[in-house]
Amino acid sequence: MAAFDVVCMAASMGGVVAYRDLVRLLPETSPAAIVLVQHRTLRDRDAFVDALRYRSVLPVRLLSEGDRLSPGVVHVVPARSSAVLTAADGVRLRPVNDYRSADPLFTSAAAAFGPRVLAAVLTGRLDDAALGVRHVKGAGGRVLAQEPATAAASGMPSAAIATGCVDFVLPLPVLAHALVSLVMAPGAANMMRVALPSWATAIPPVAVG
Repeated sequence: MAAFDVVCMAASMGGVVAYRDLVRLLPETSPAAIVLVQHRTLRDRDAFVDALRYRSVLPVRLLSEGDRLSPGVVHVVPARSSAVLTAADGVRLRPVNDYRSADPLFTSAAAAFGPRVLAAVLTGRLDDAALGVRHVKGAGGRVLAQEPATAAASGMPSAAIATGCVDFVLPLPVLAHALVSLVMAPGAANMMRVALPSWATAIPPVAVG
């Protein structure tokens, strides 16, 4: 049985290129659902989704209210929205005005799936996802971050690393292979686990109904 039910990833500045490079390295099948946050402006047509579909061998879908996550599918959170995952695998979408859409996704995923969440923080400015990774780690999940020196913008991965809750810090191509290995290789999910900092345990998973 796969170690993770859901893989959540977040990016902002530089994320479009990072995701395009990452999804082409994913295999044709995955036992986990994949959910992506990319900070971007609203458009009549979401070019980000089109770009991922062009490079991914996995199906890529834009999330809608009430959707259920499917294994082996790349689910994209709509622009200027946050996605809240529920214990029944359903999705609730909420508008956001400040681009802080990764924290609600990571936090709700931790509450809904506990240790069966794998999270990754990629390139981006500011600190979205820093709170969310504390919830993921506190629930027993695993957290990866892009090596800040390889990111177009180092703010988001650096903020995540500063929490002490990141298990692996890796350049993007290696991070992509690590995601696949952690999800699909038997026993890989239990390797090199970083201990949860004592101060981070003050933020438990939040129940989401």
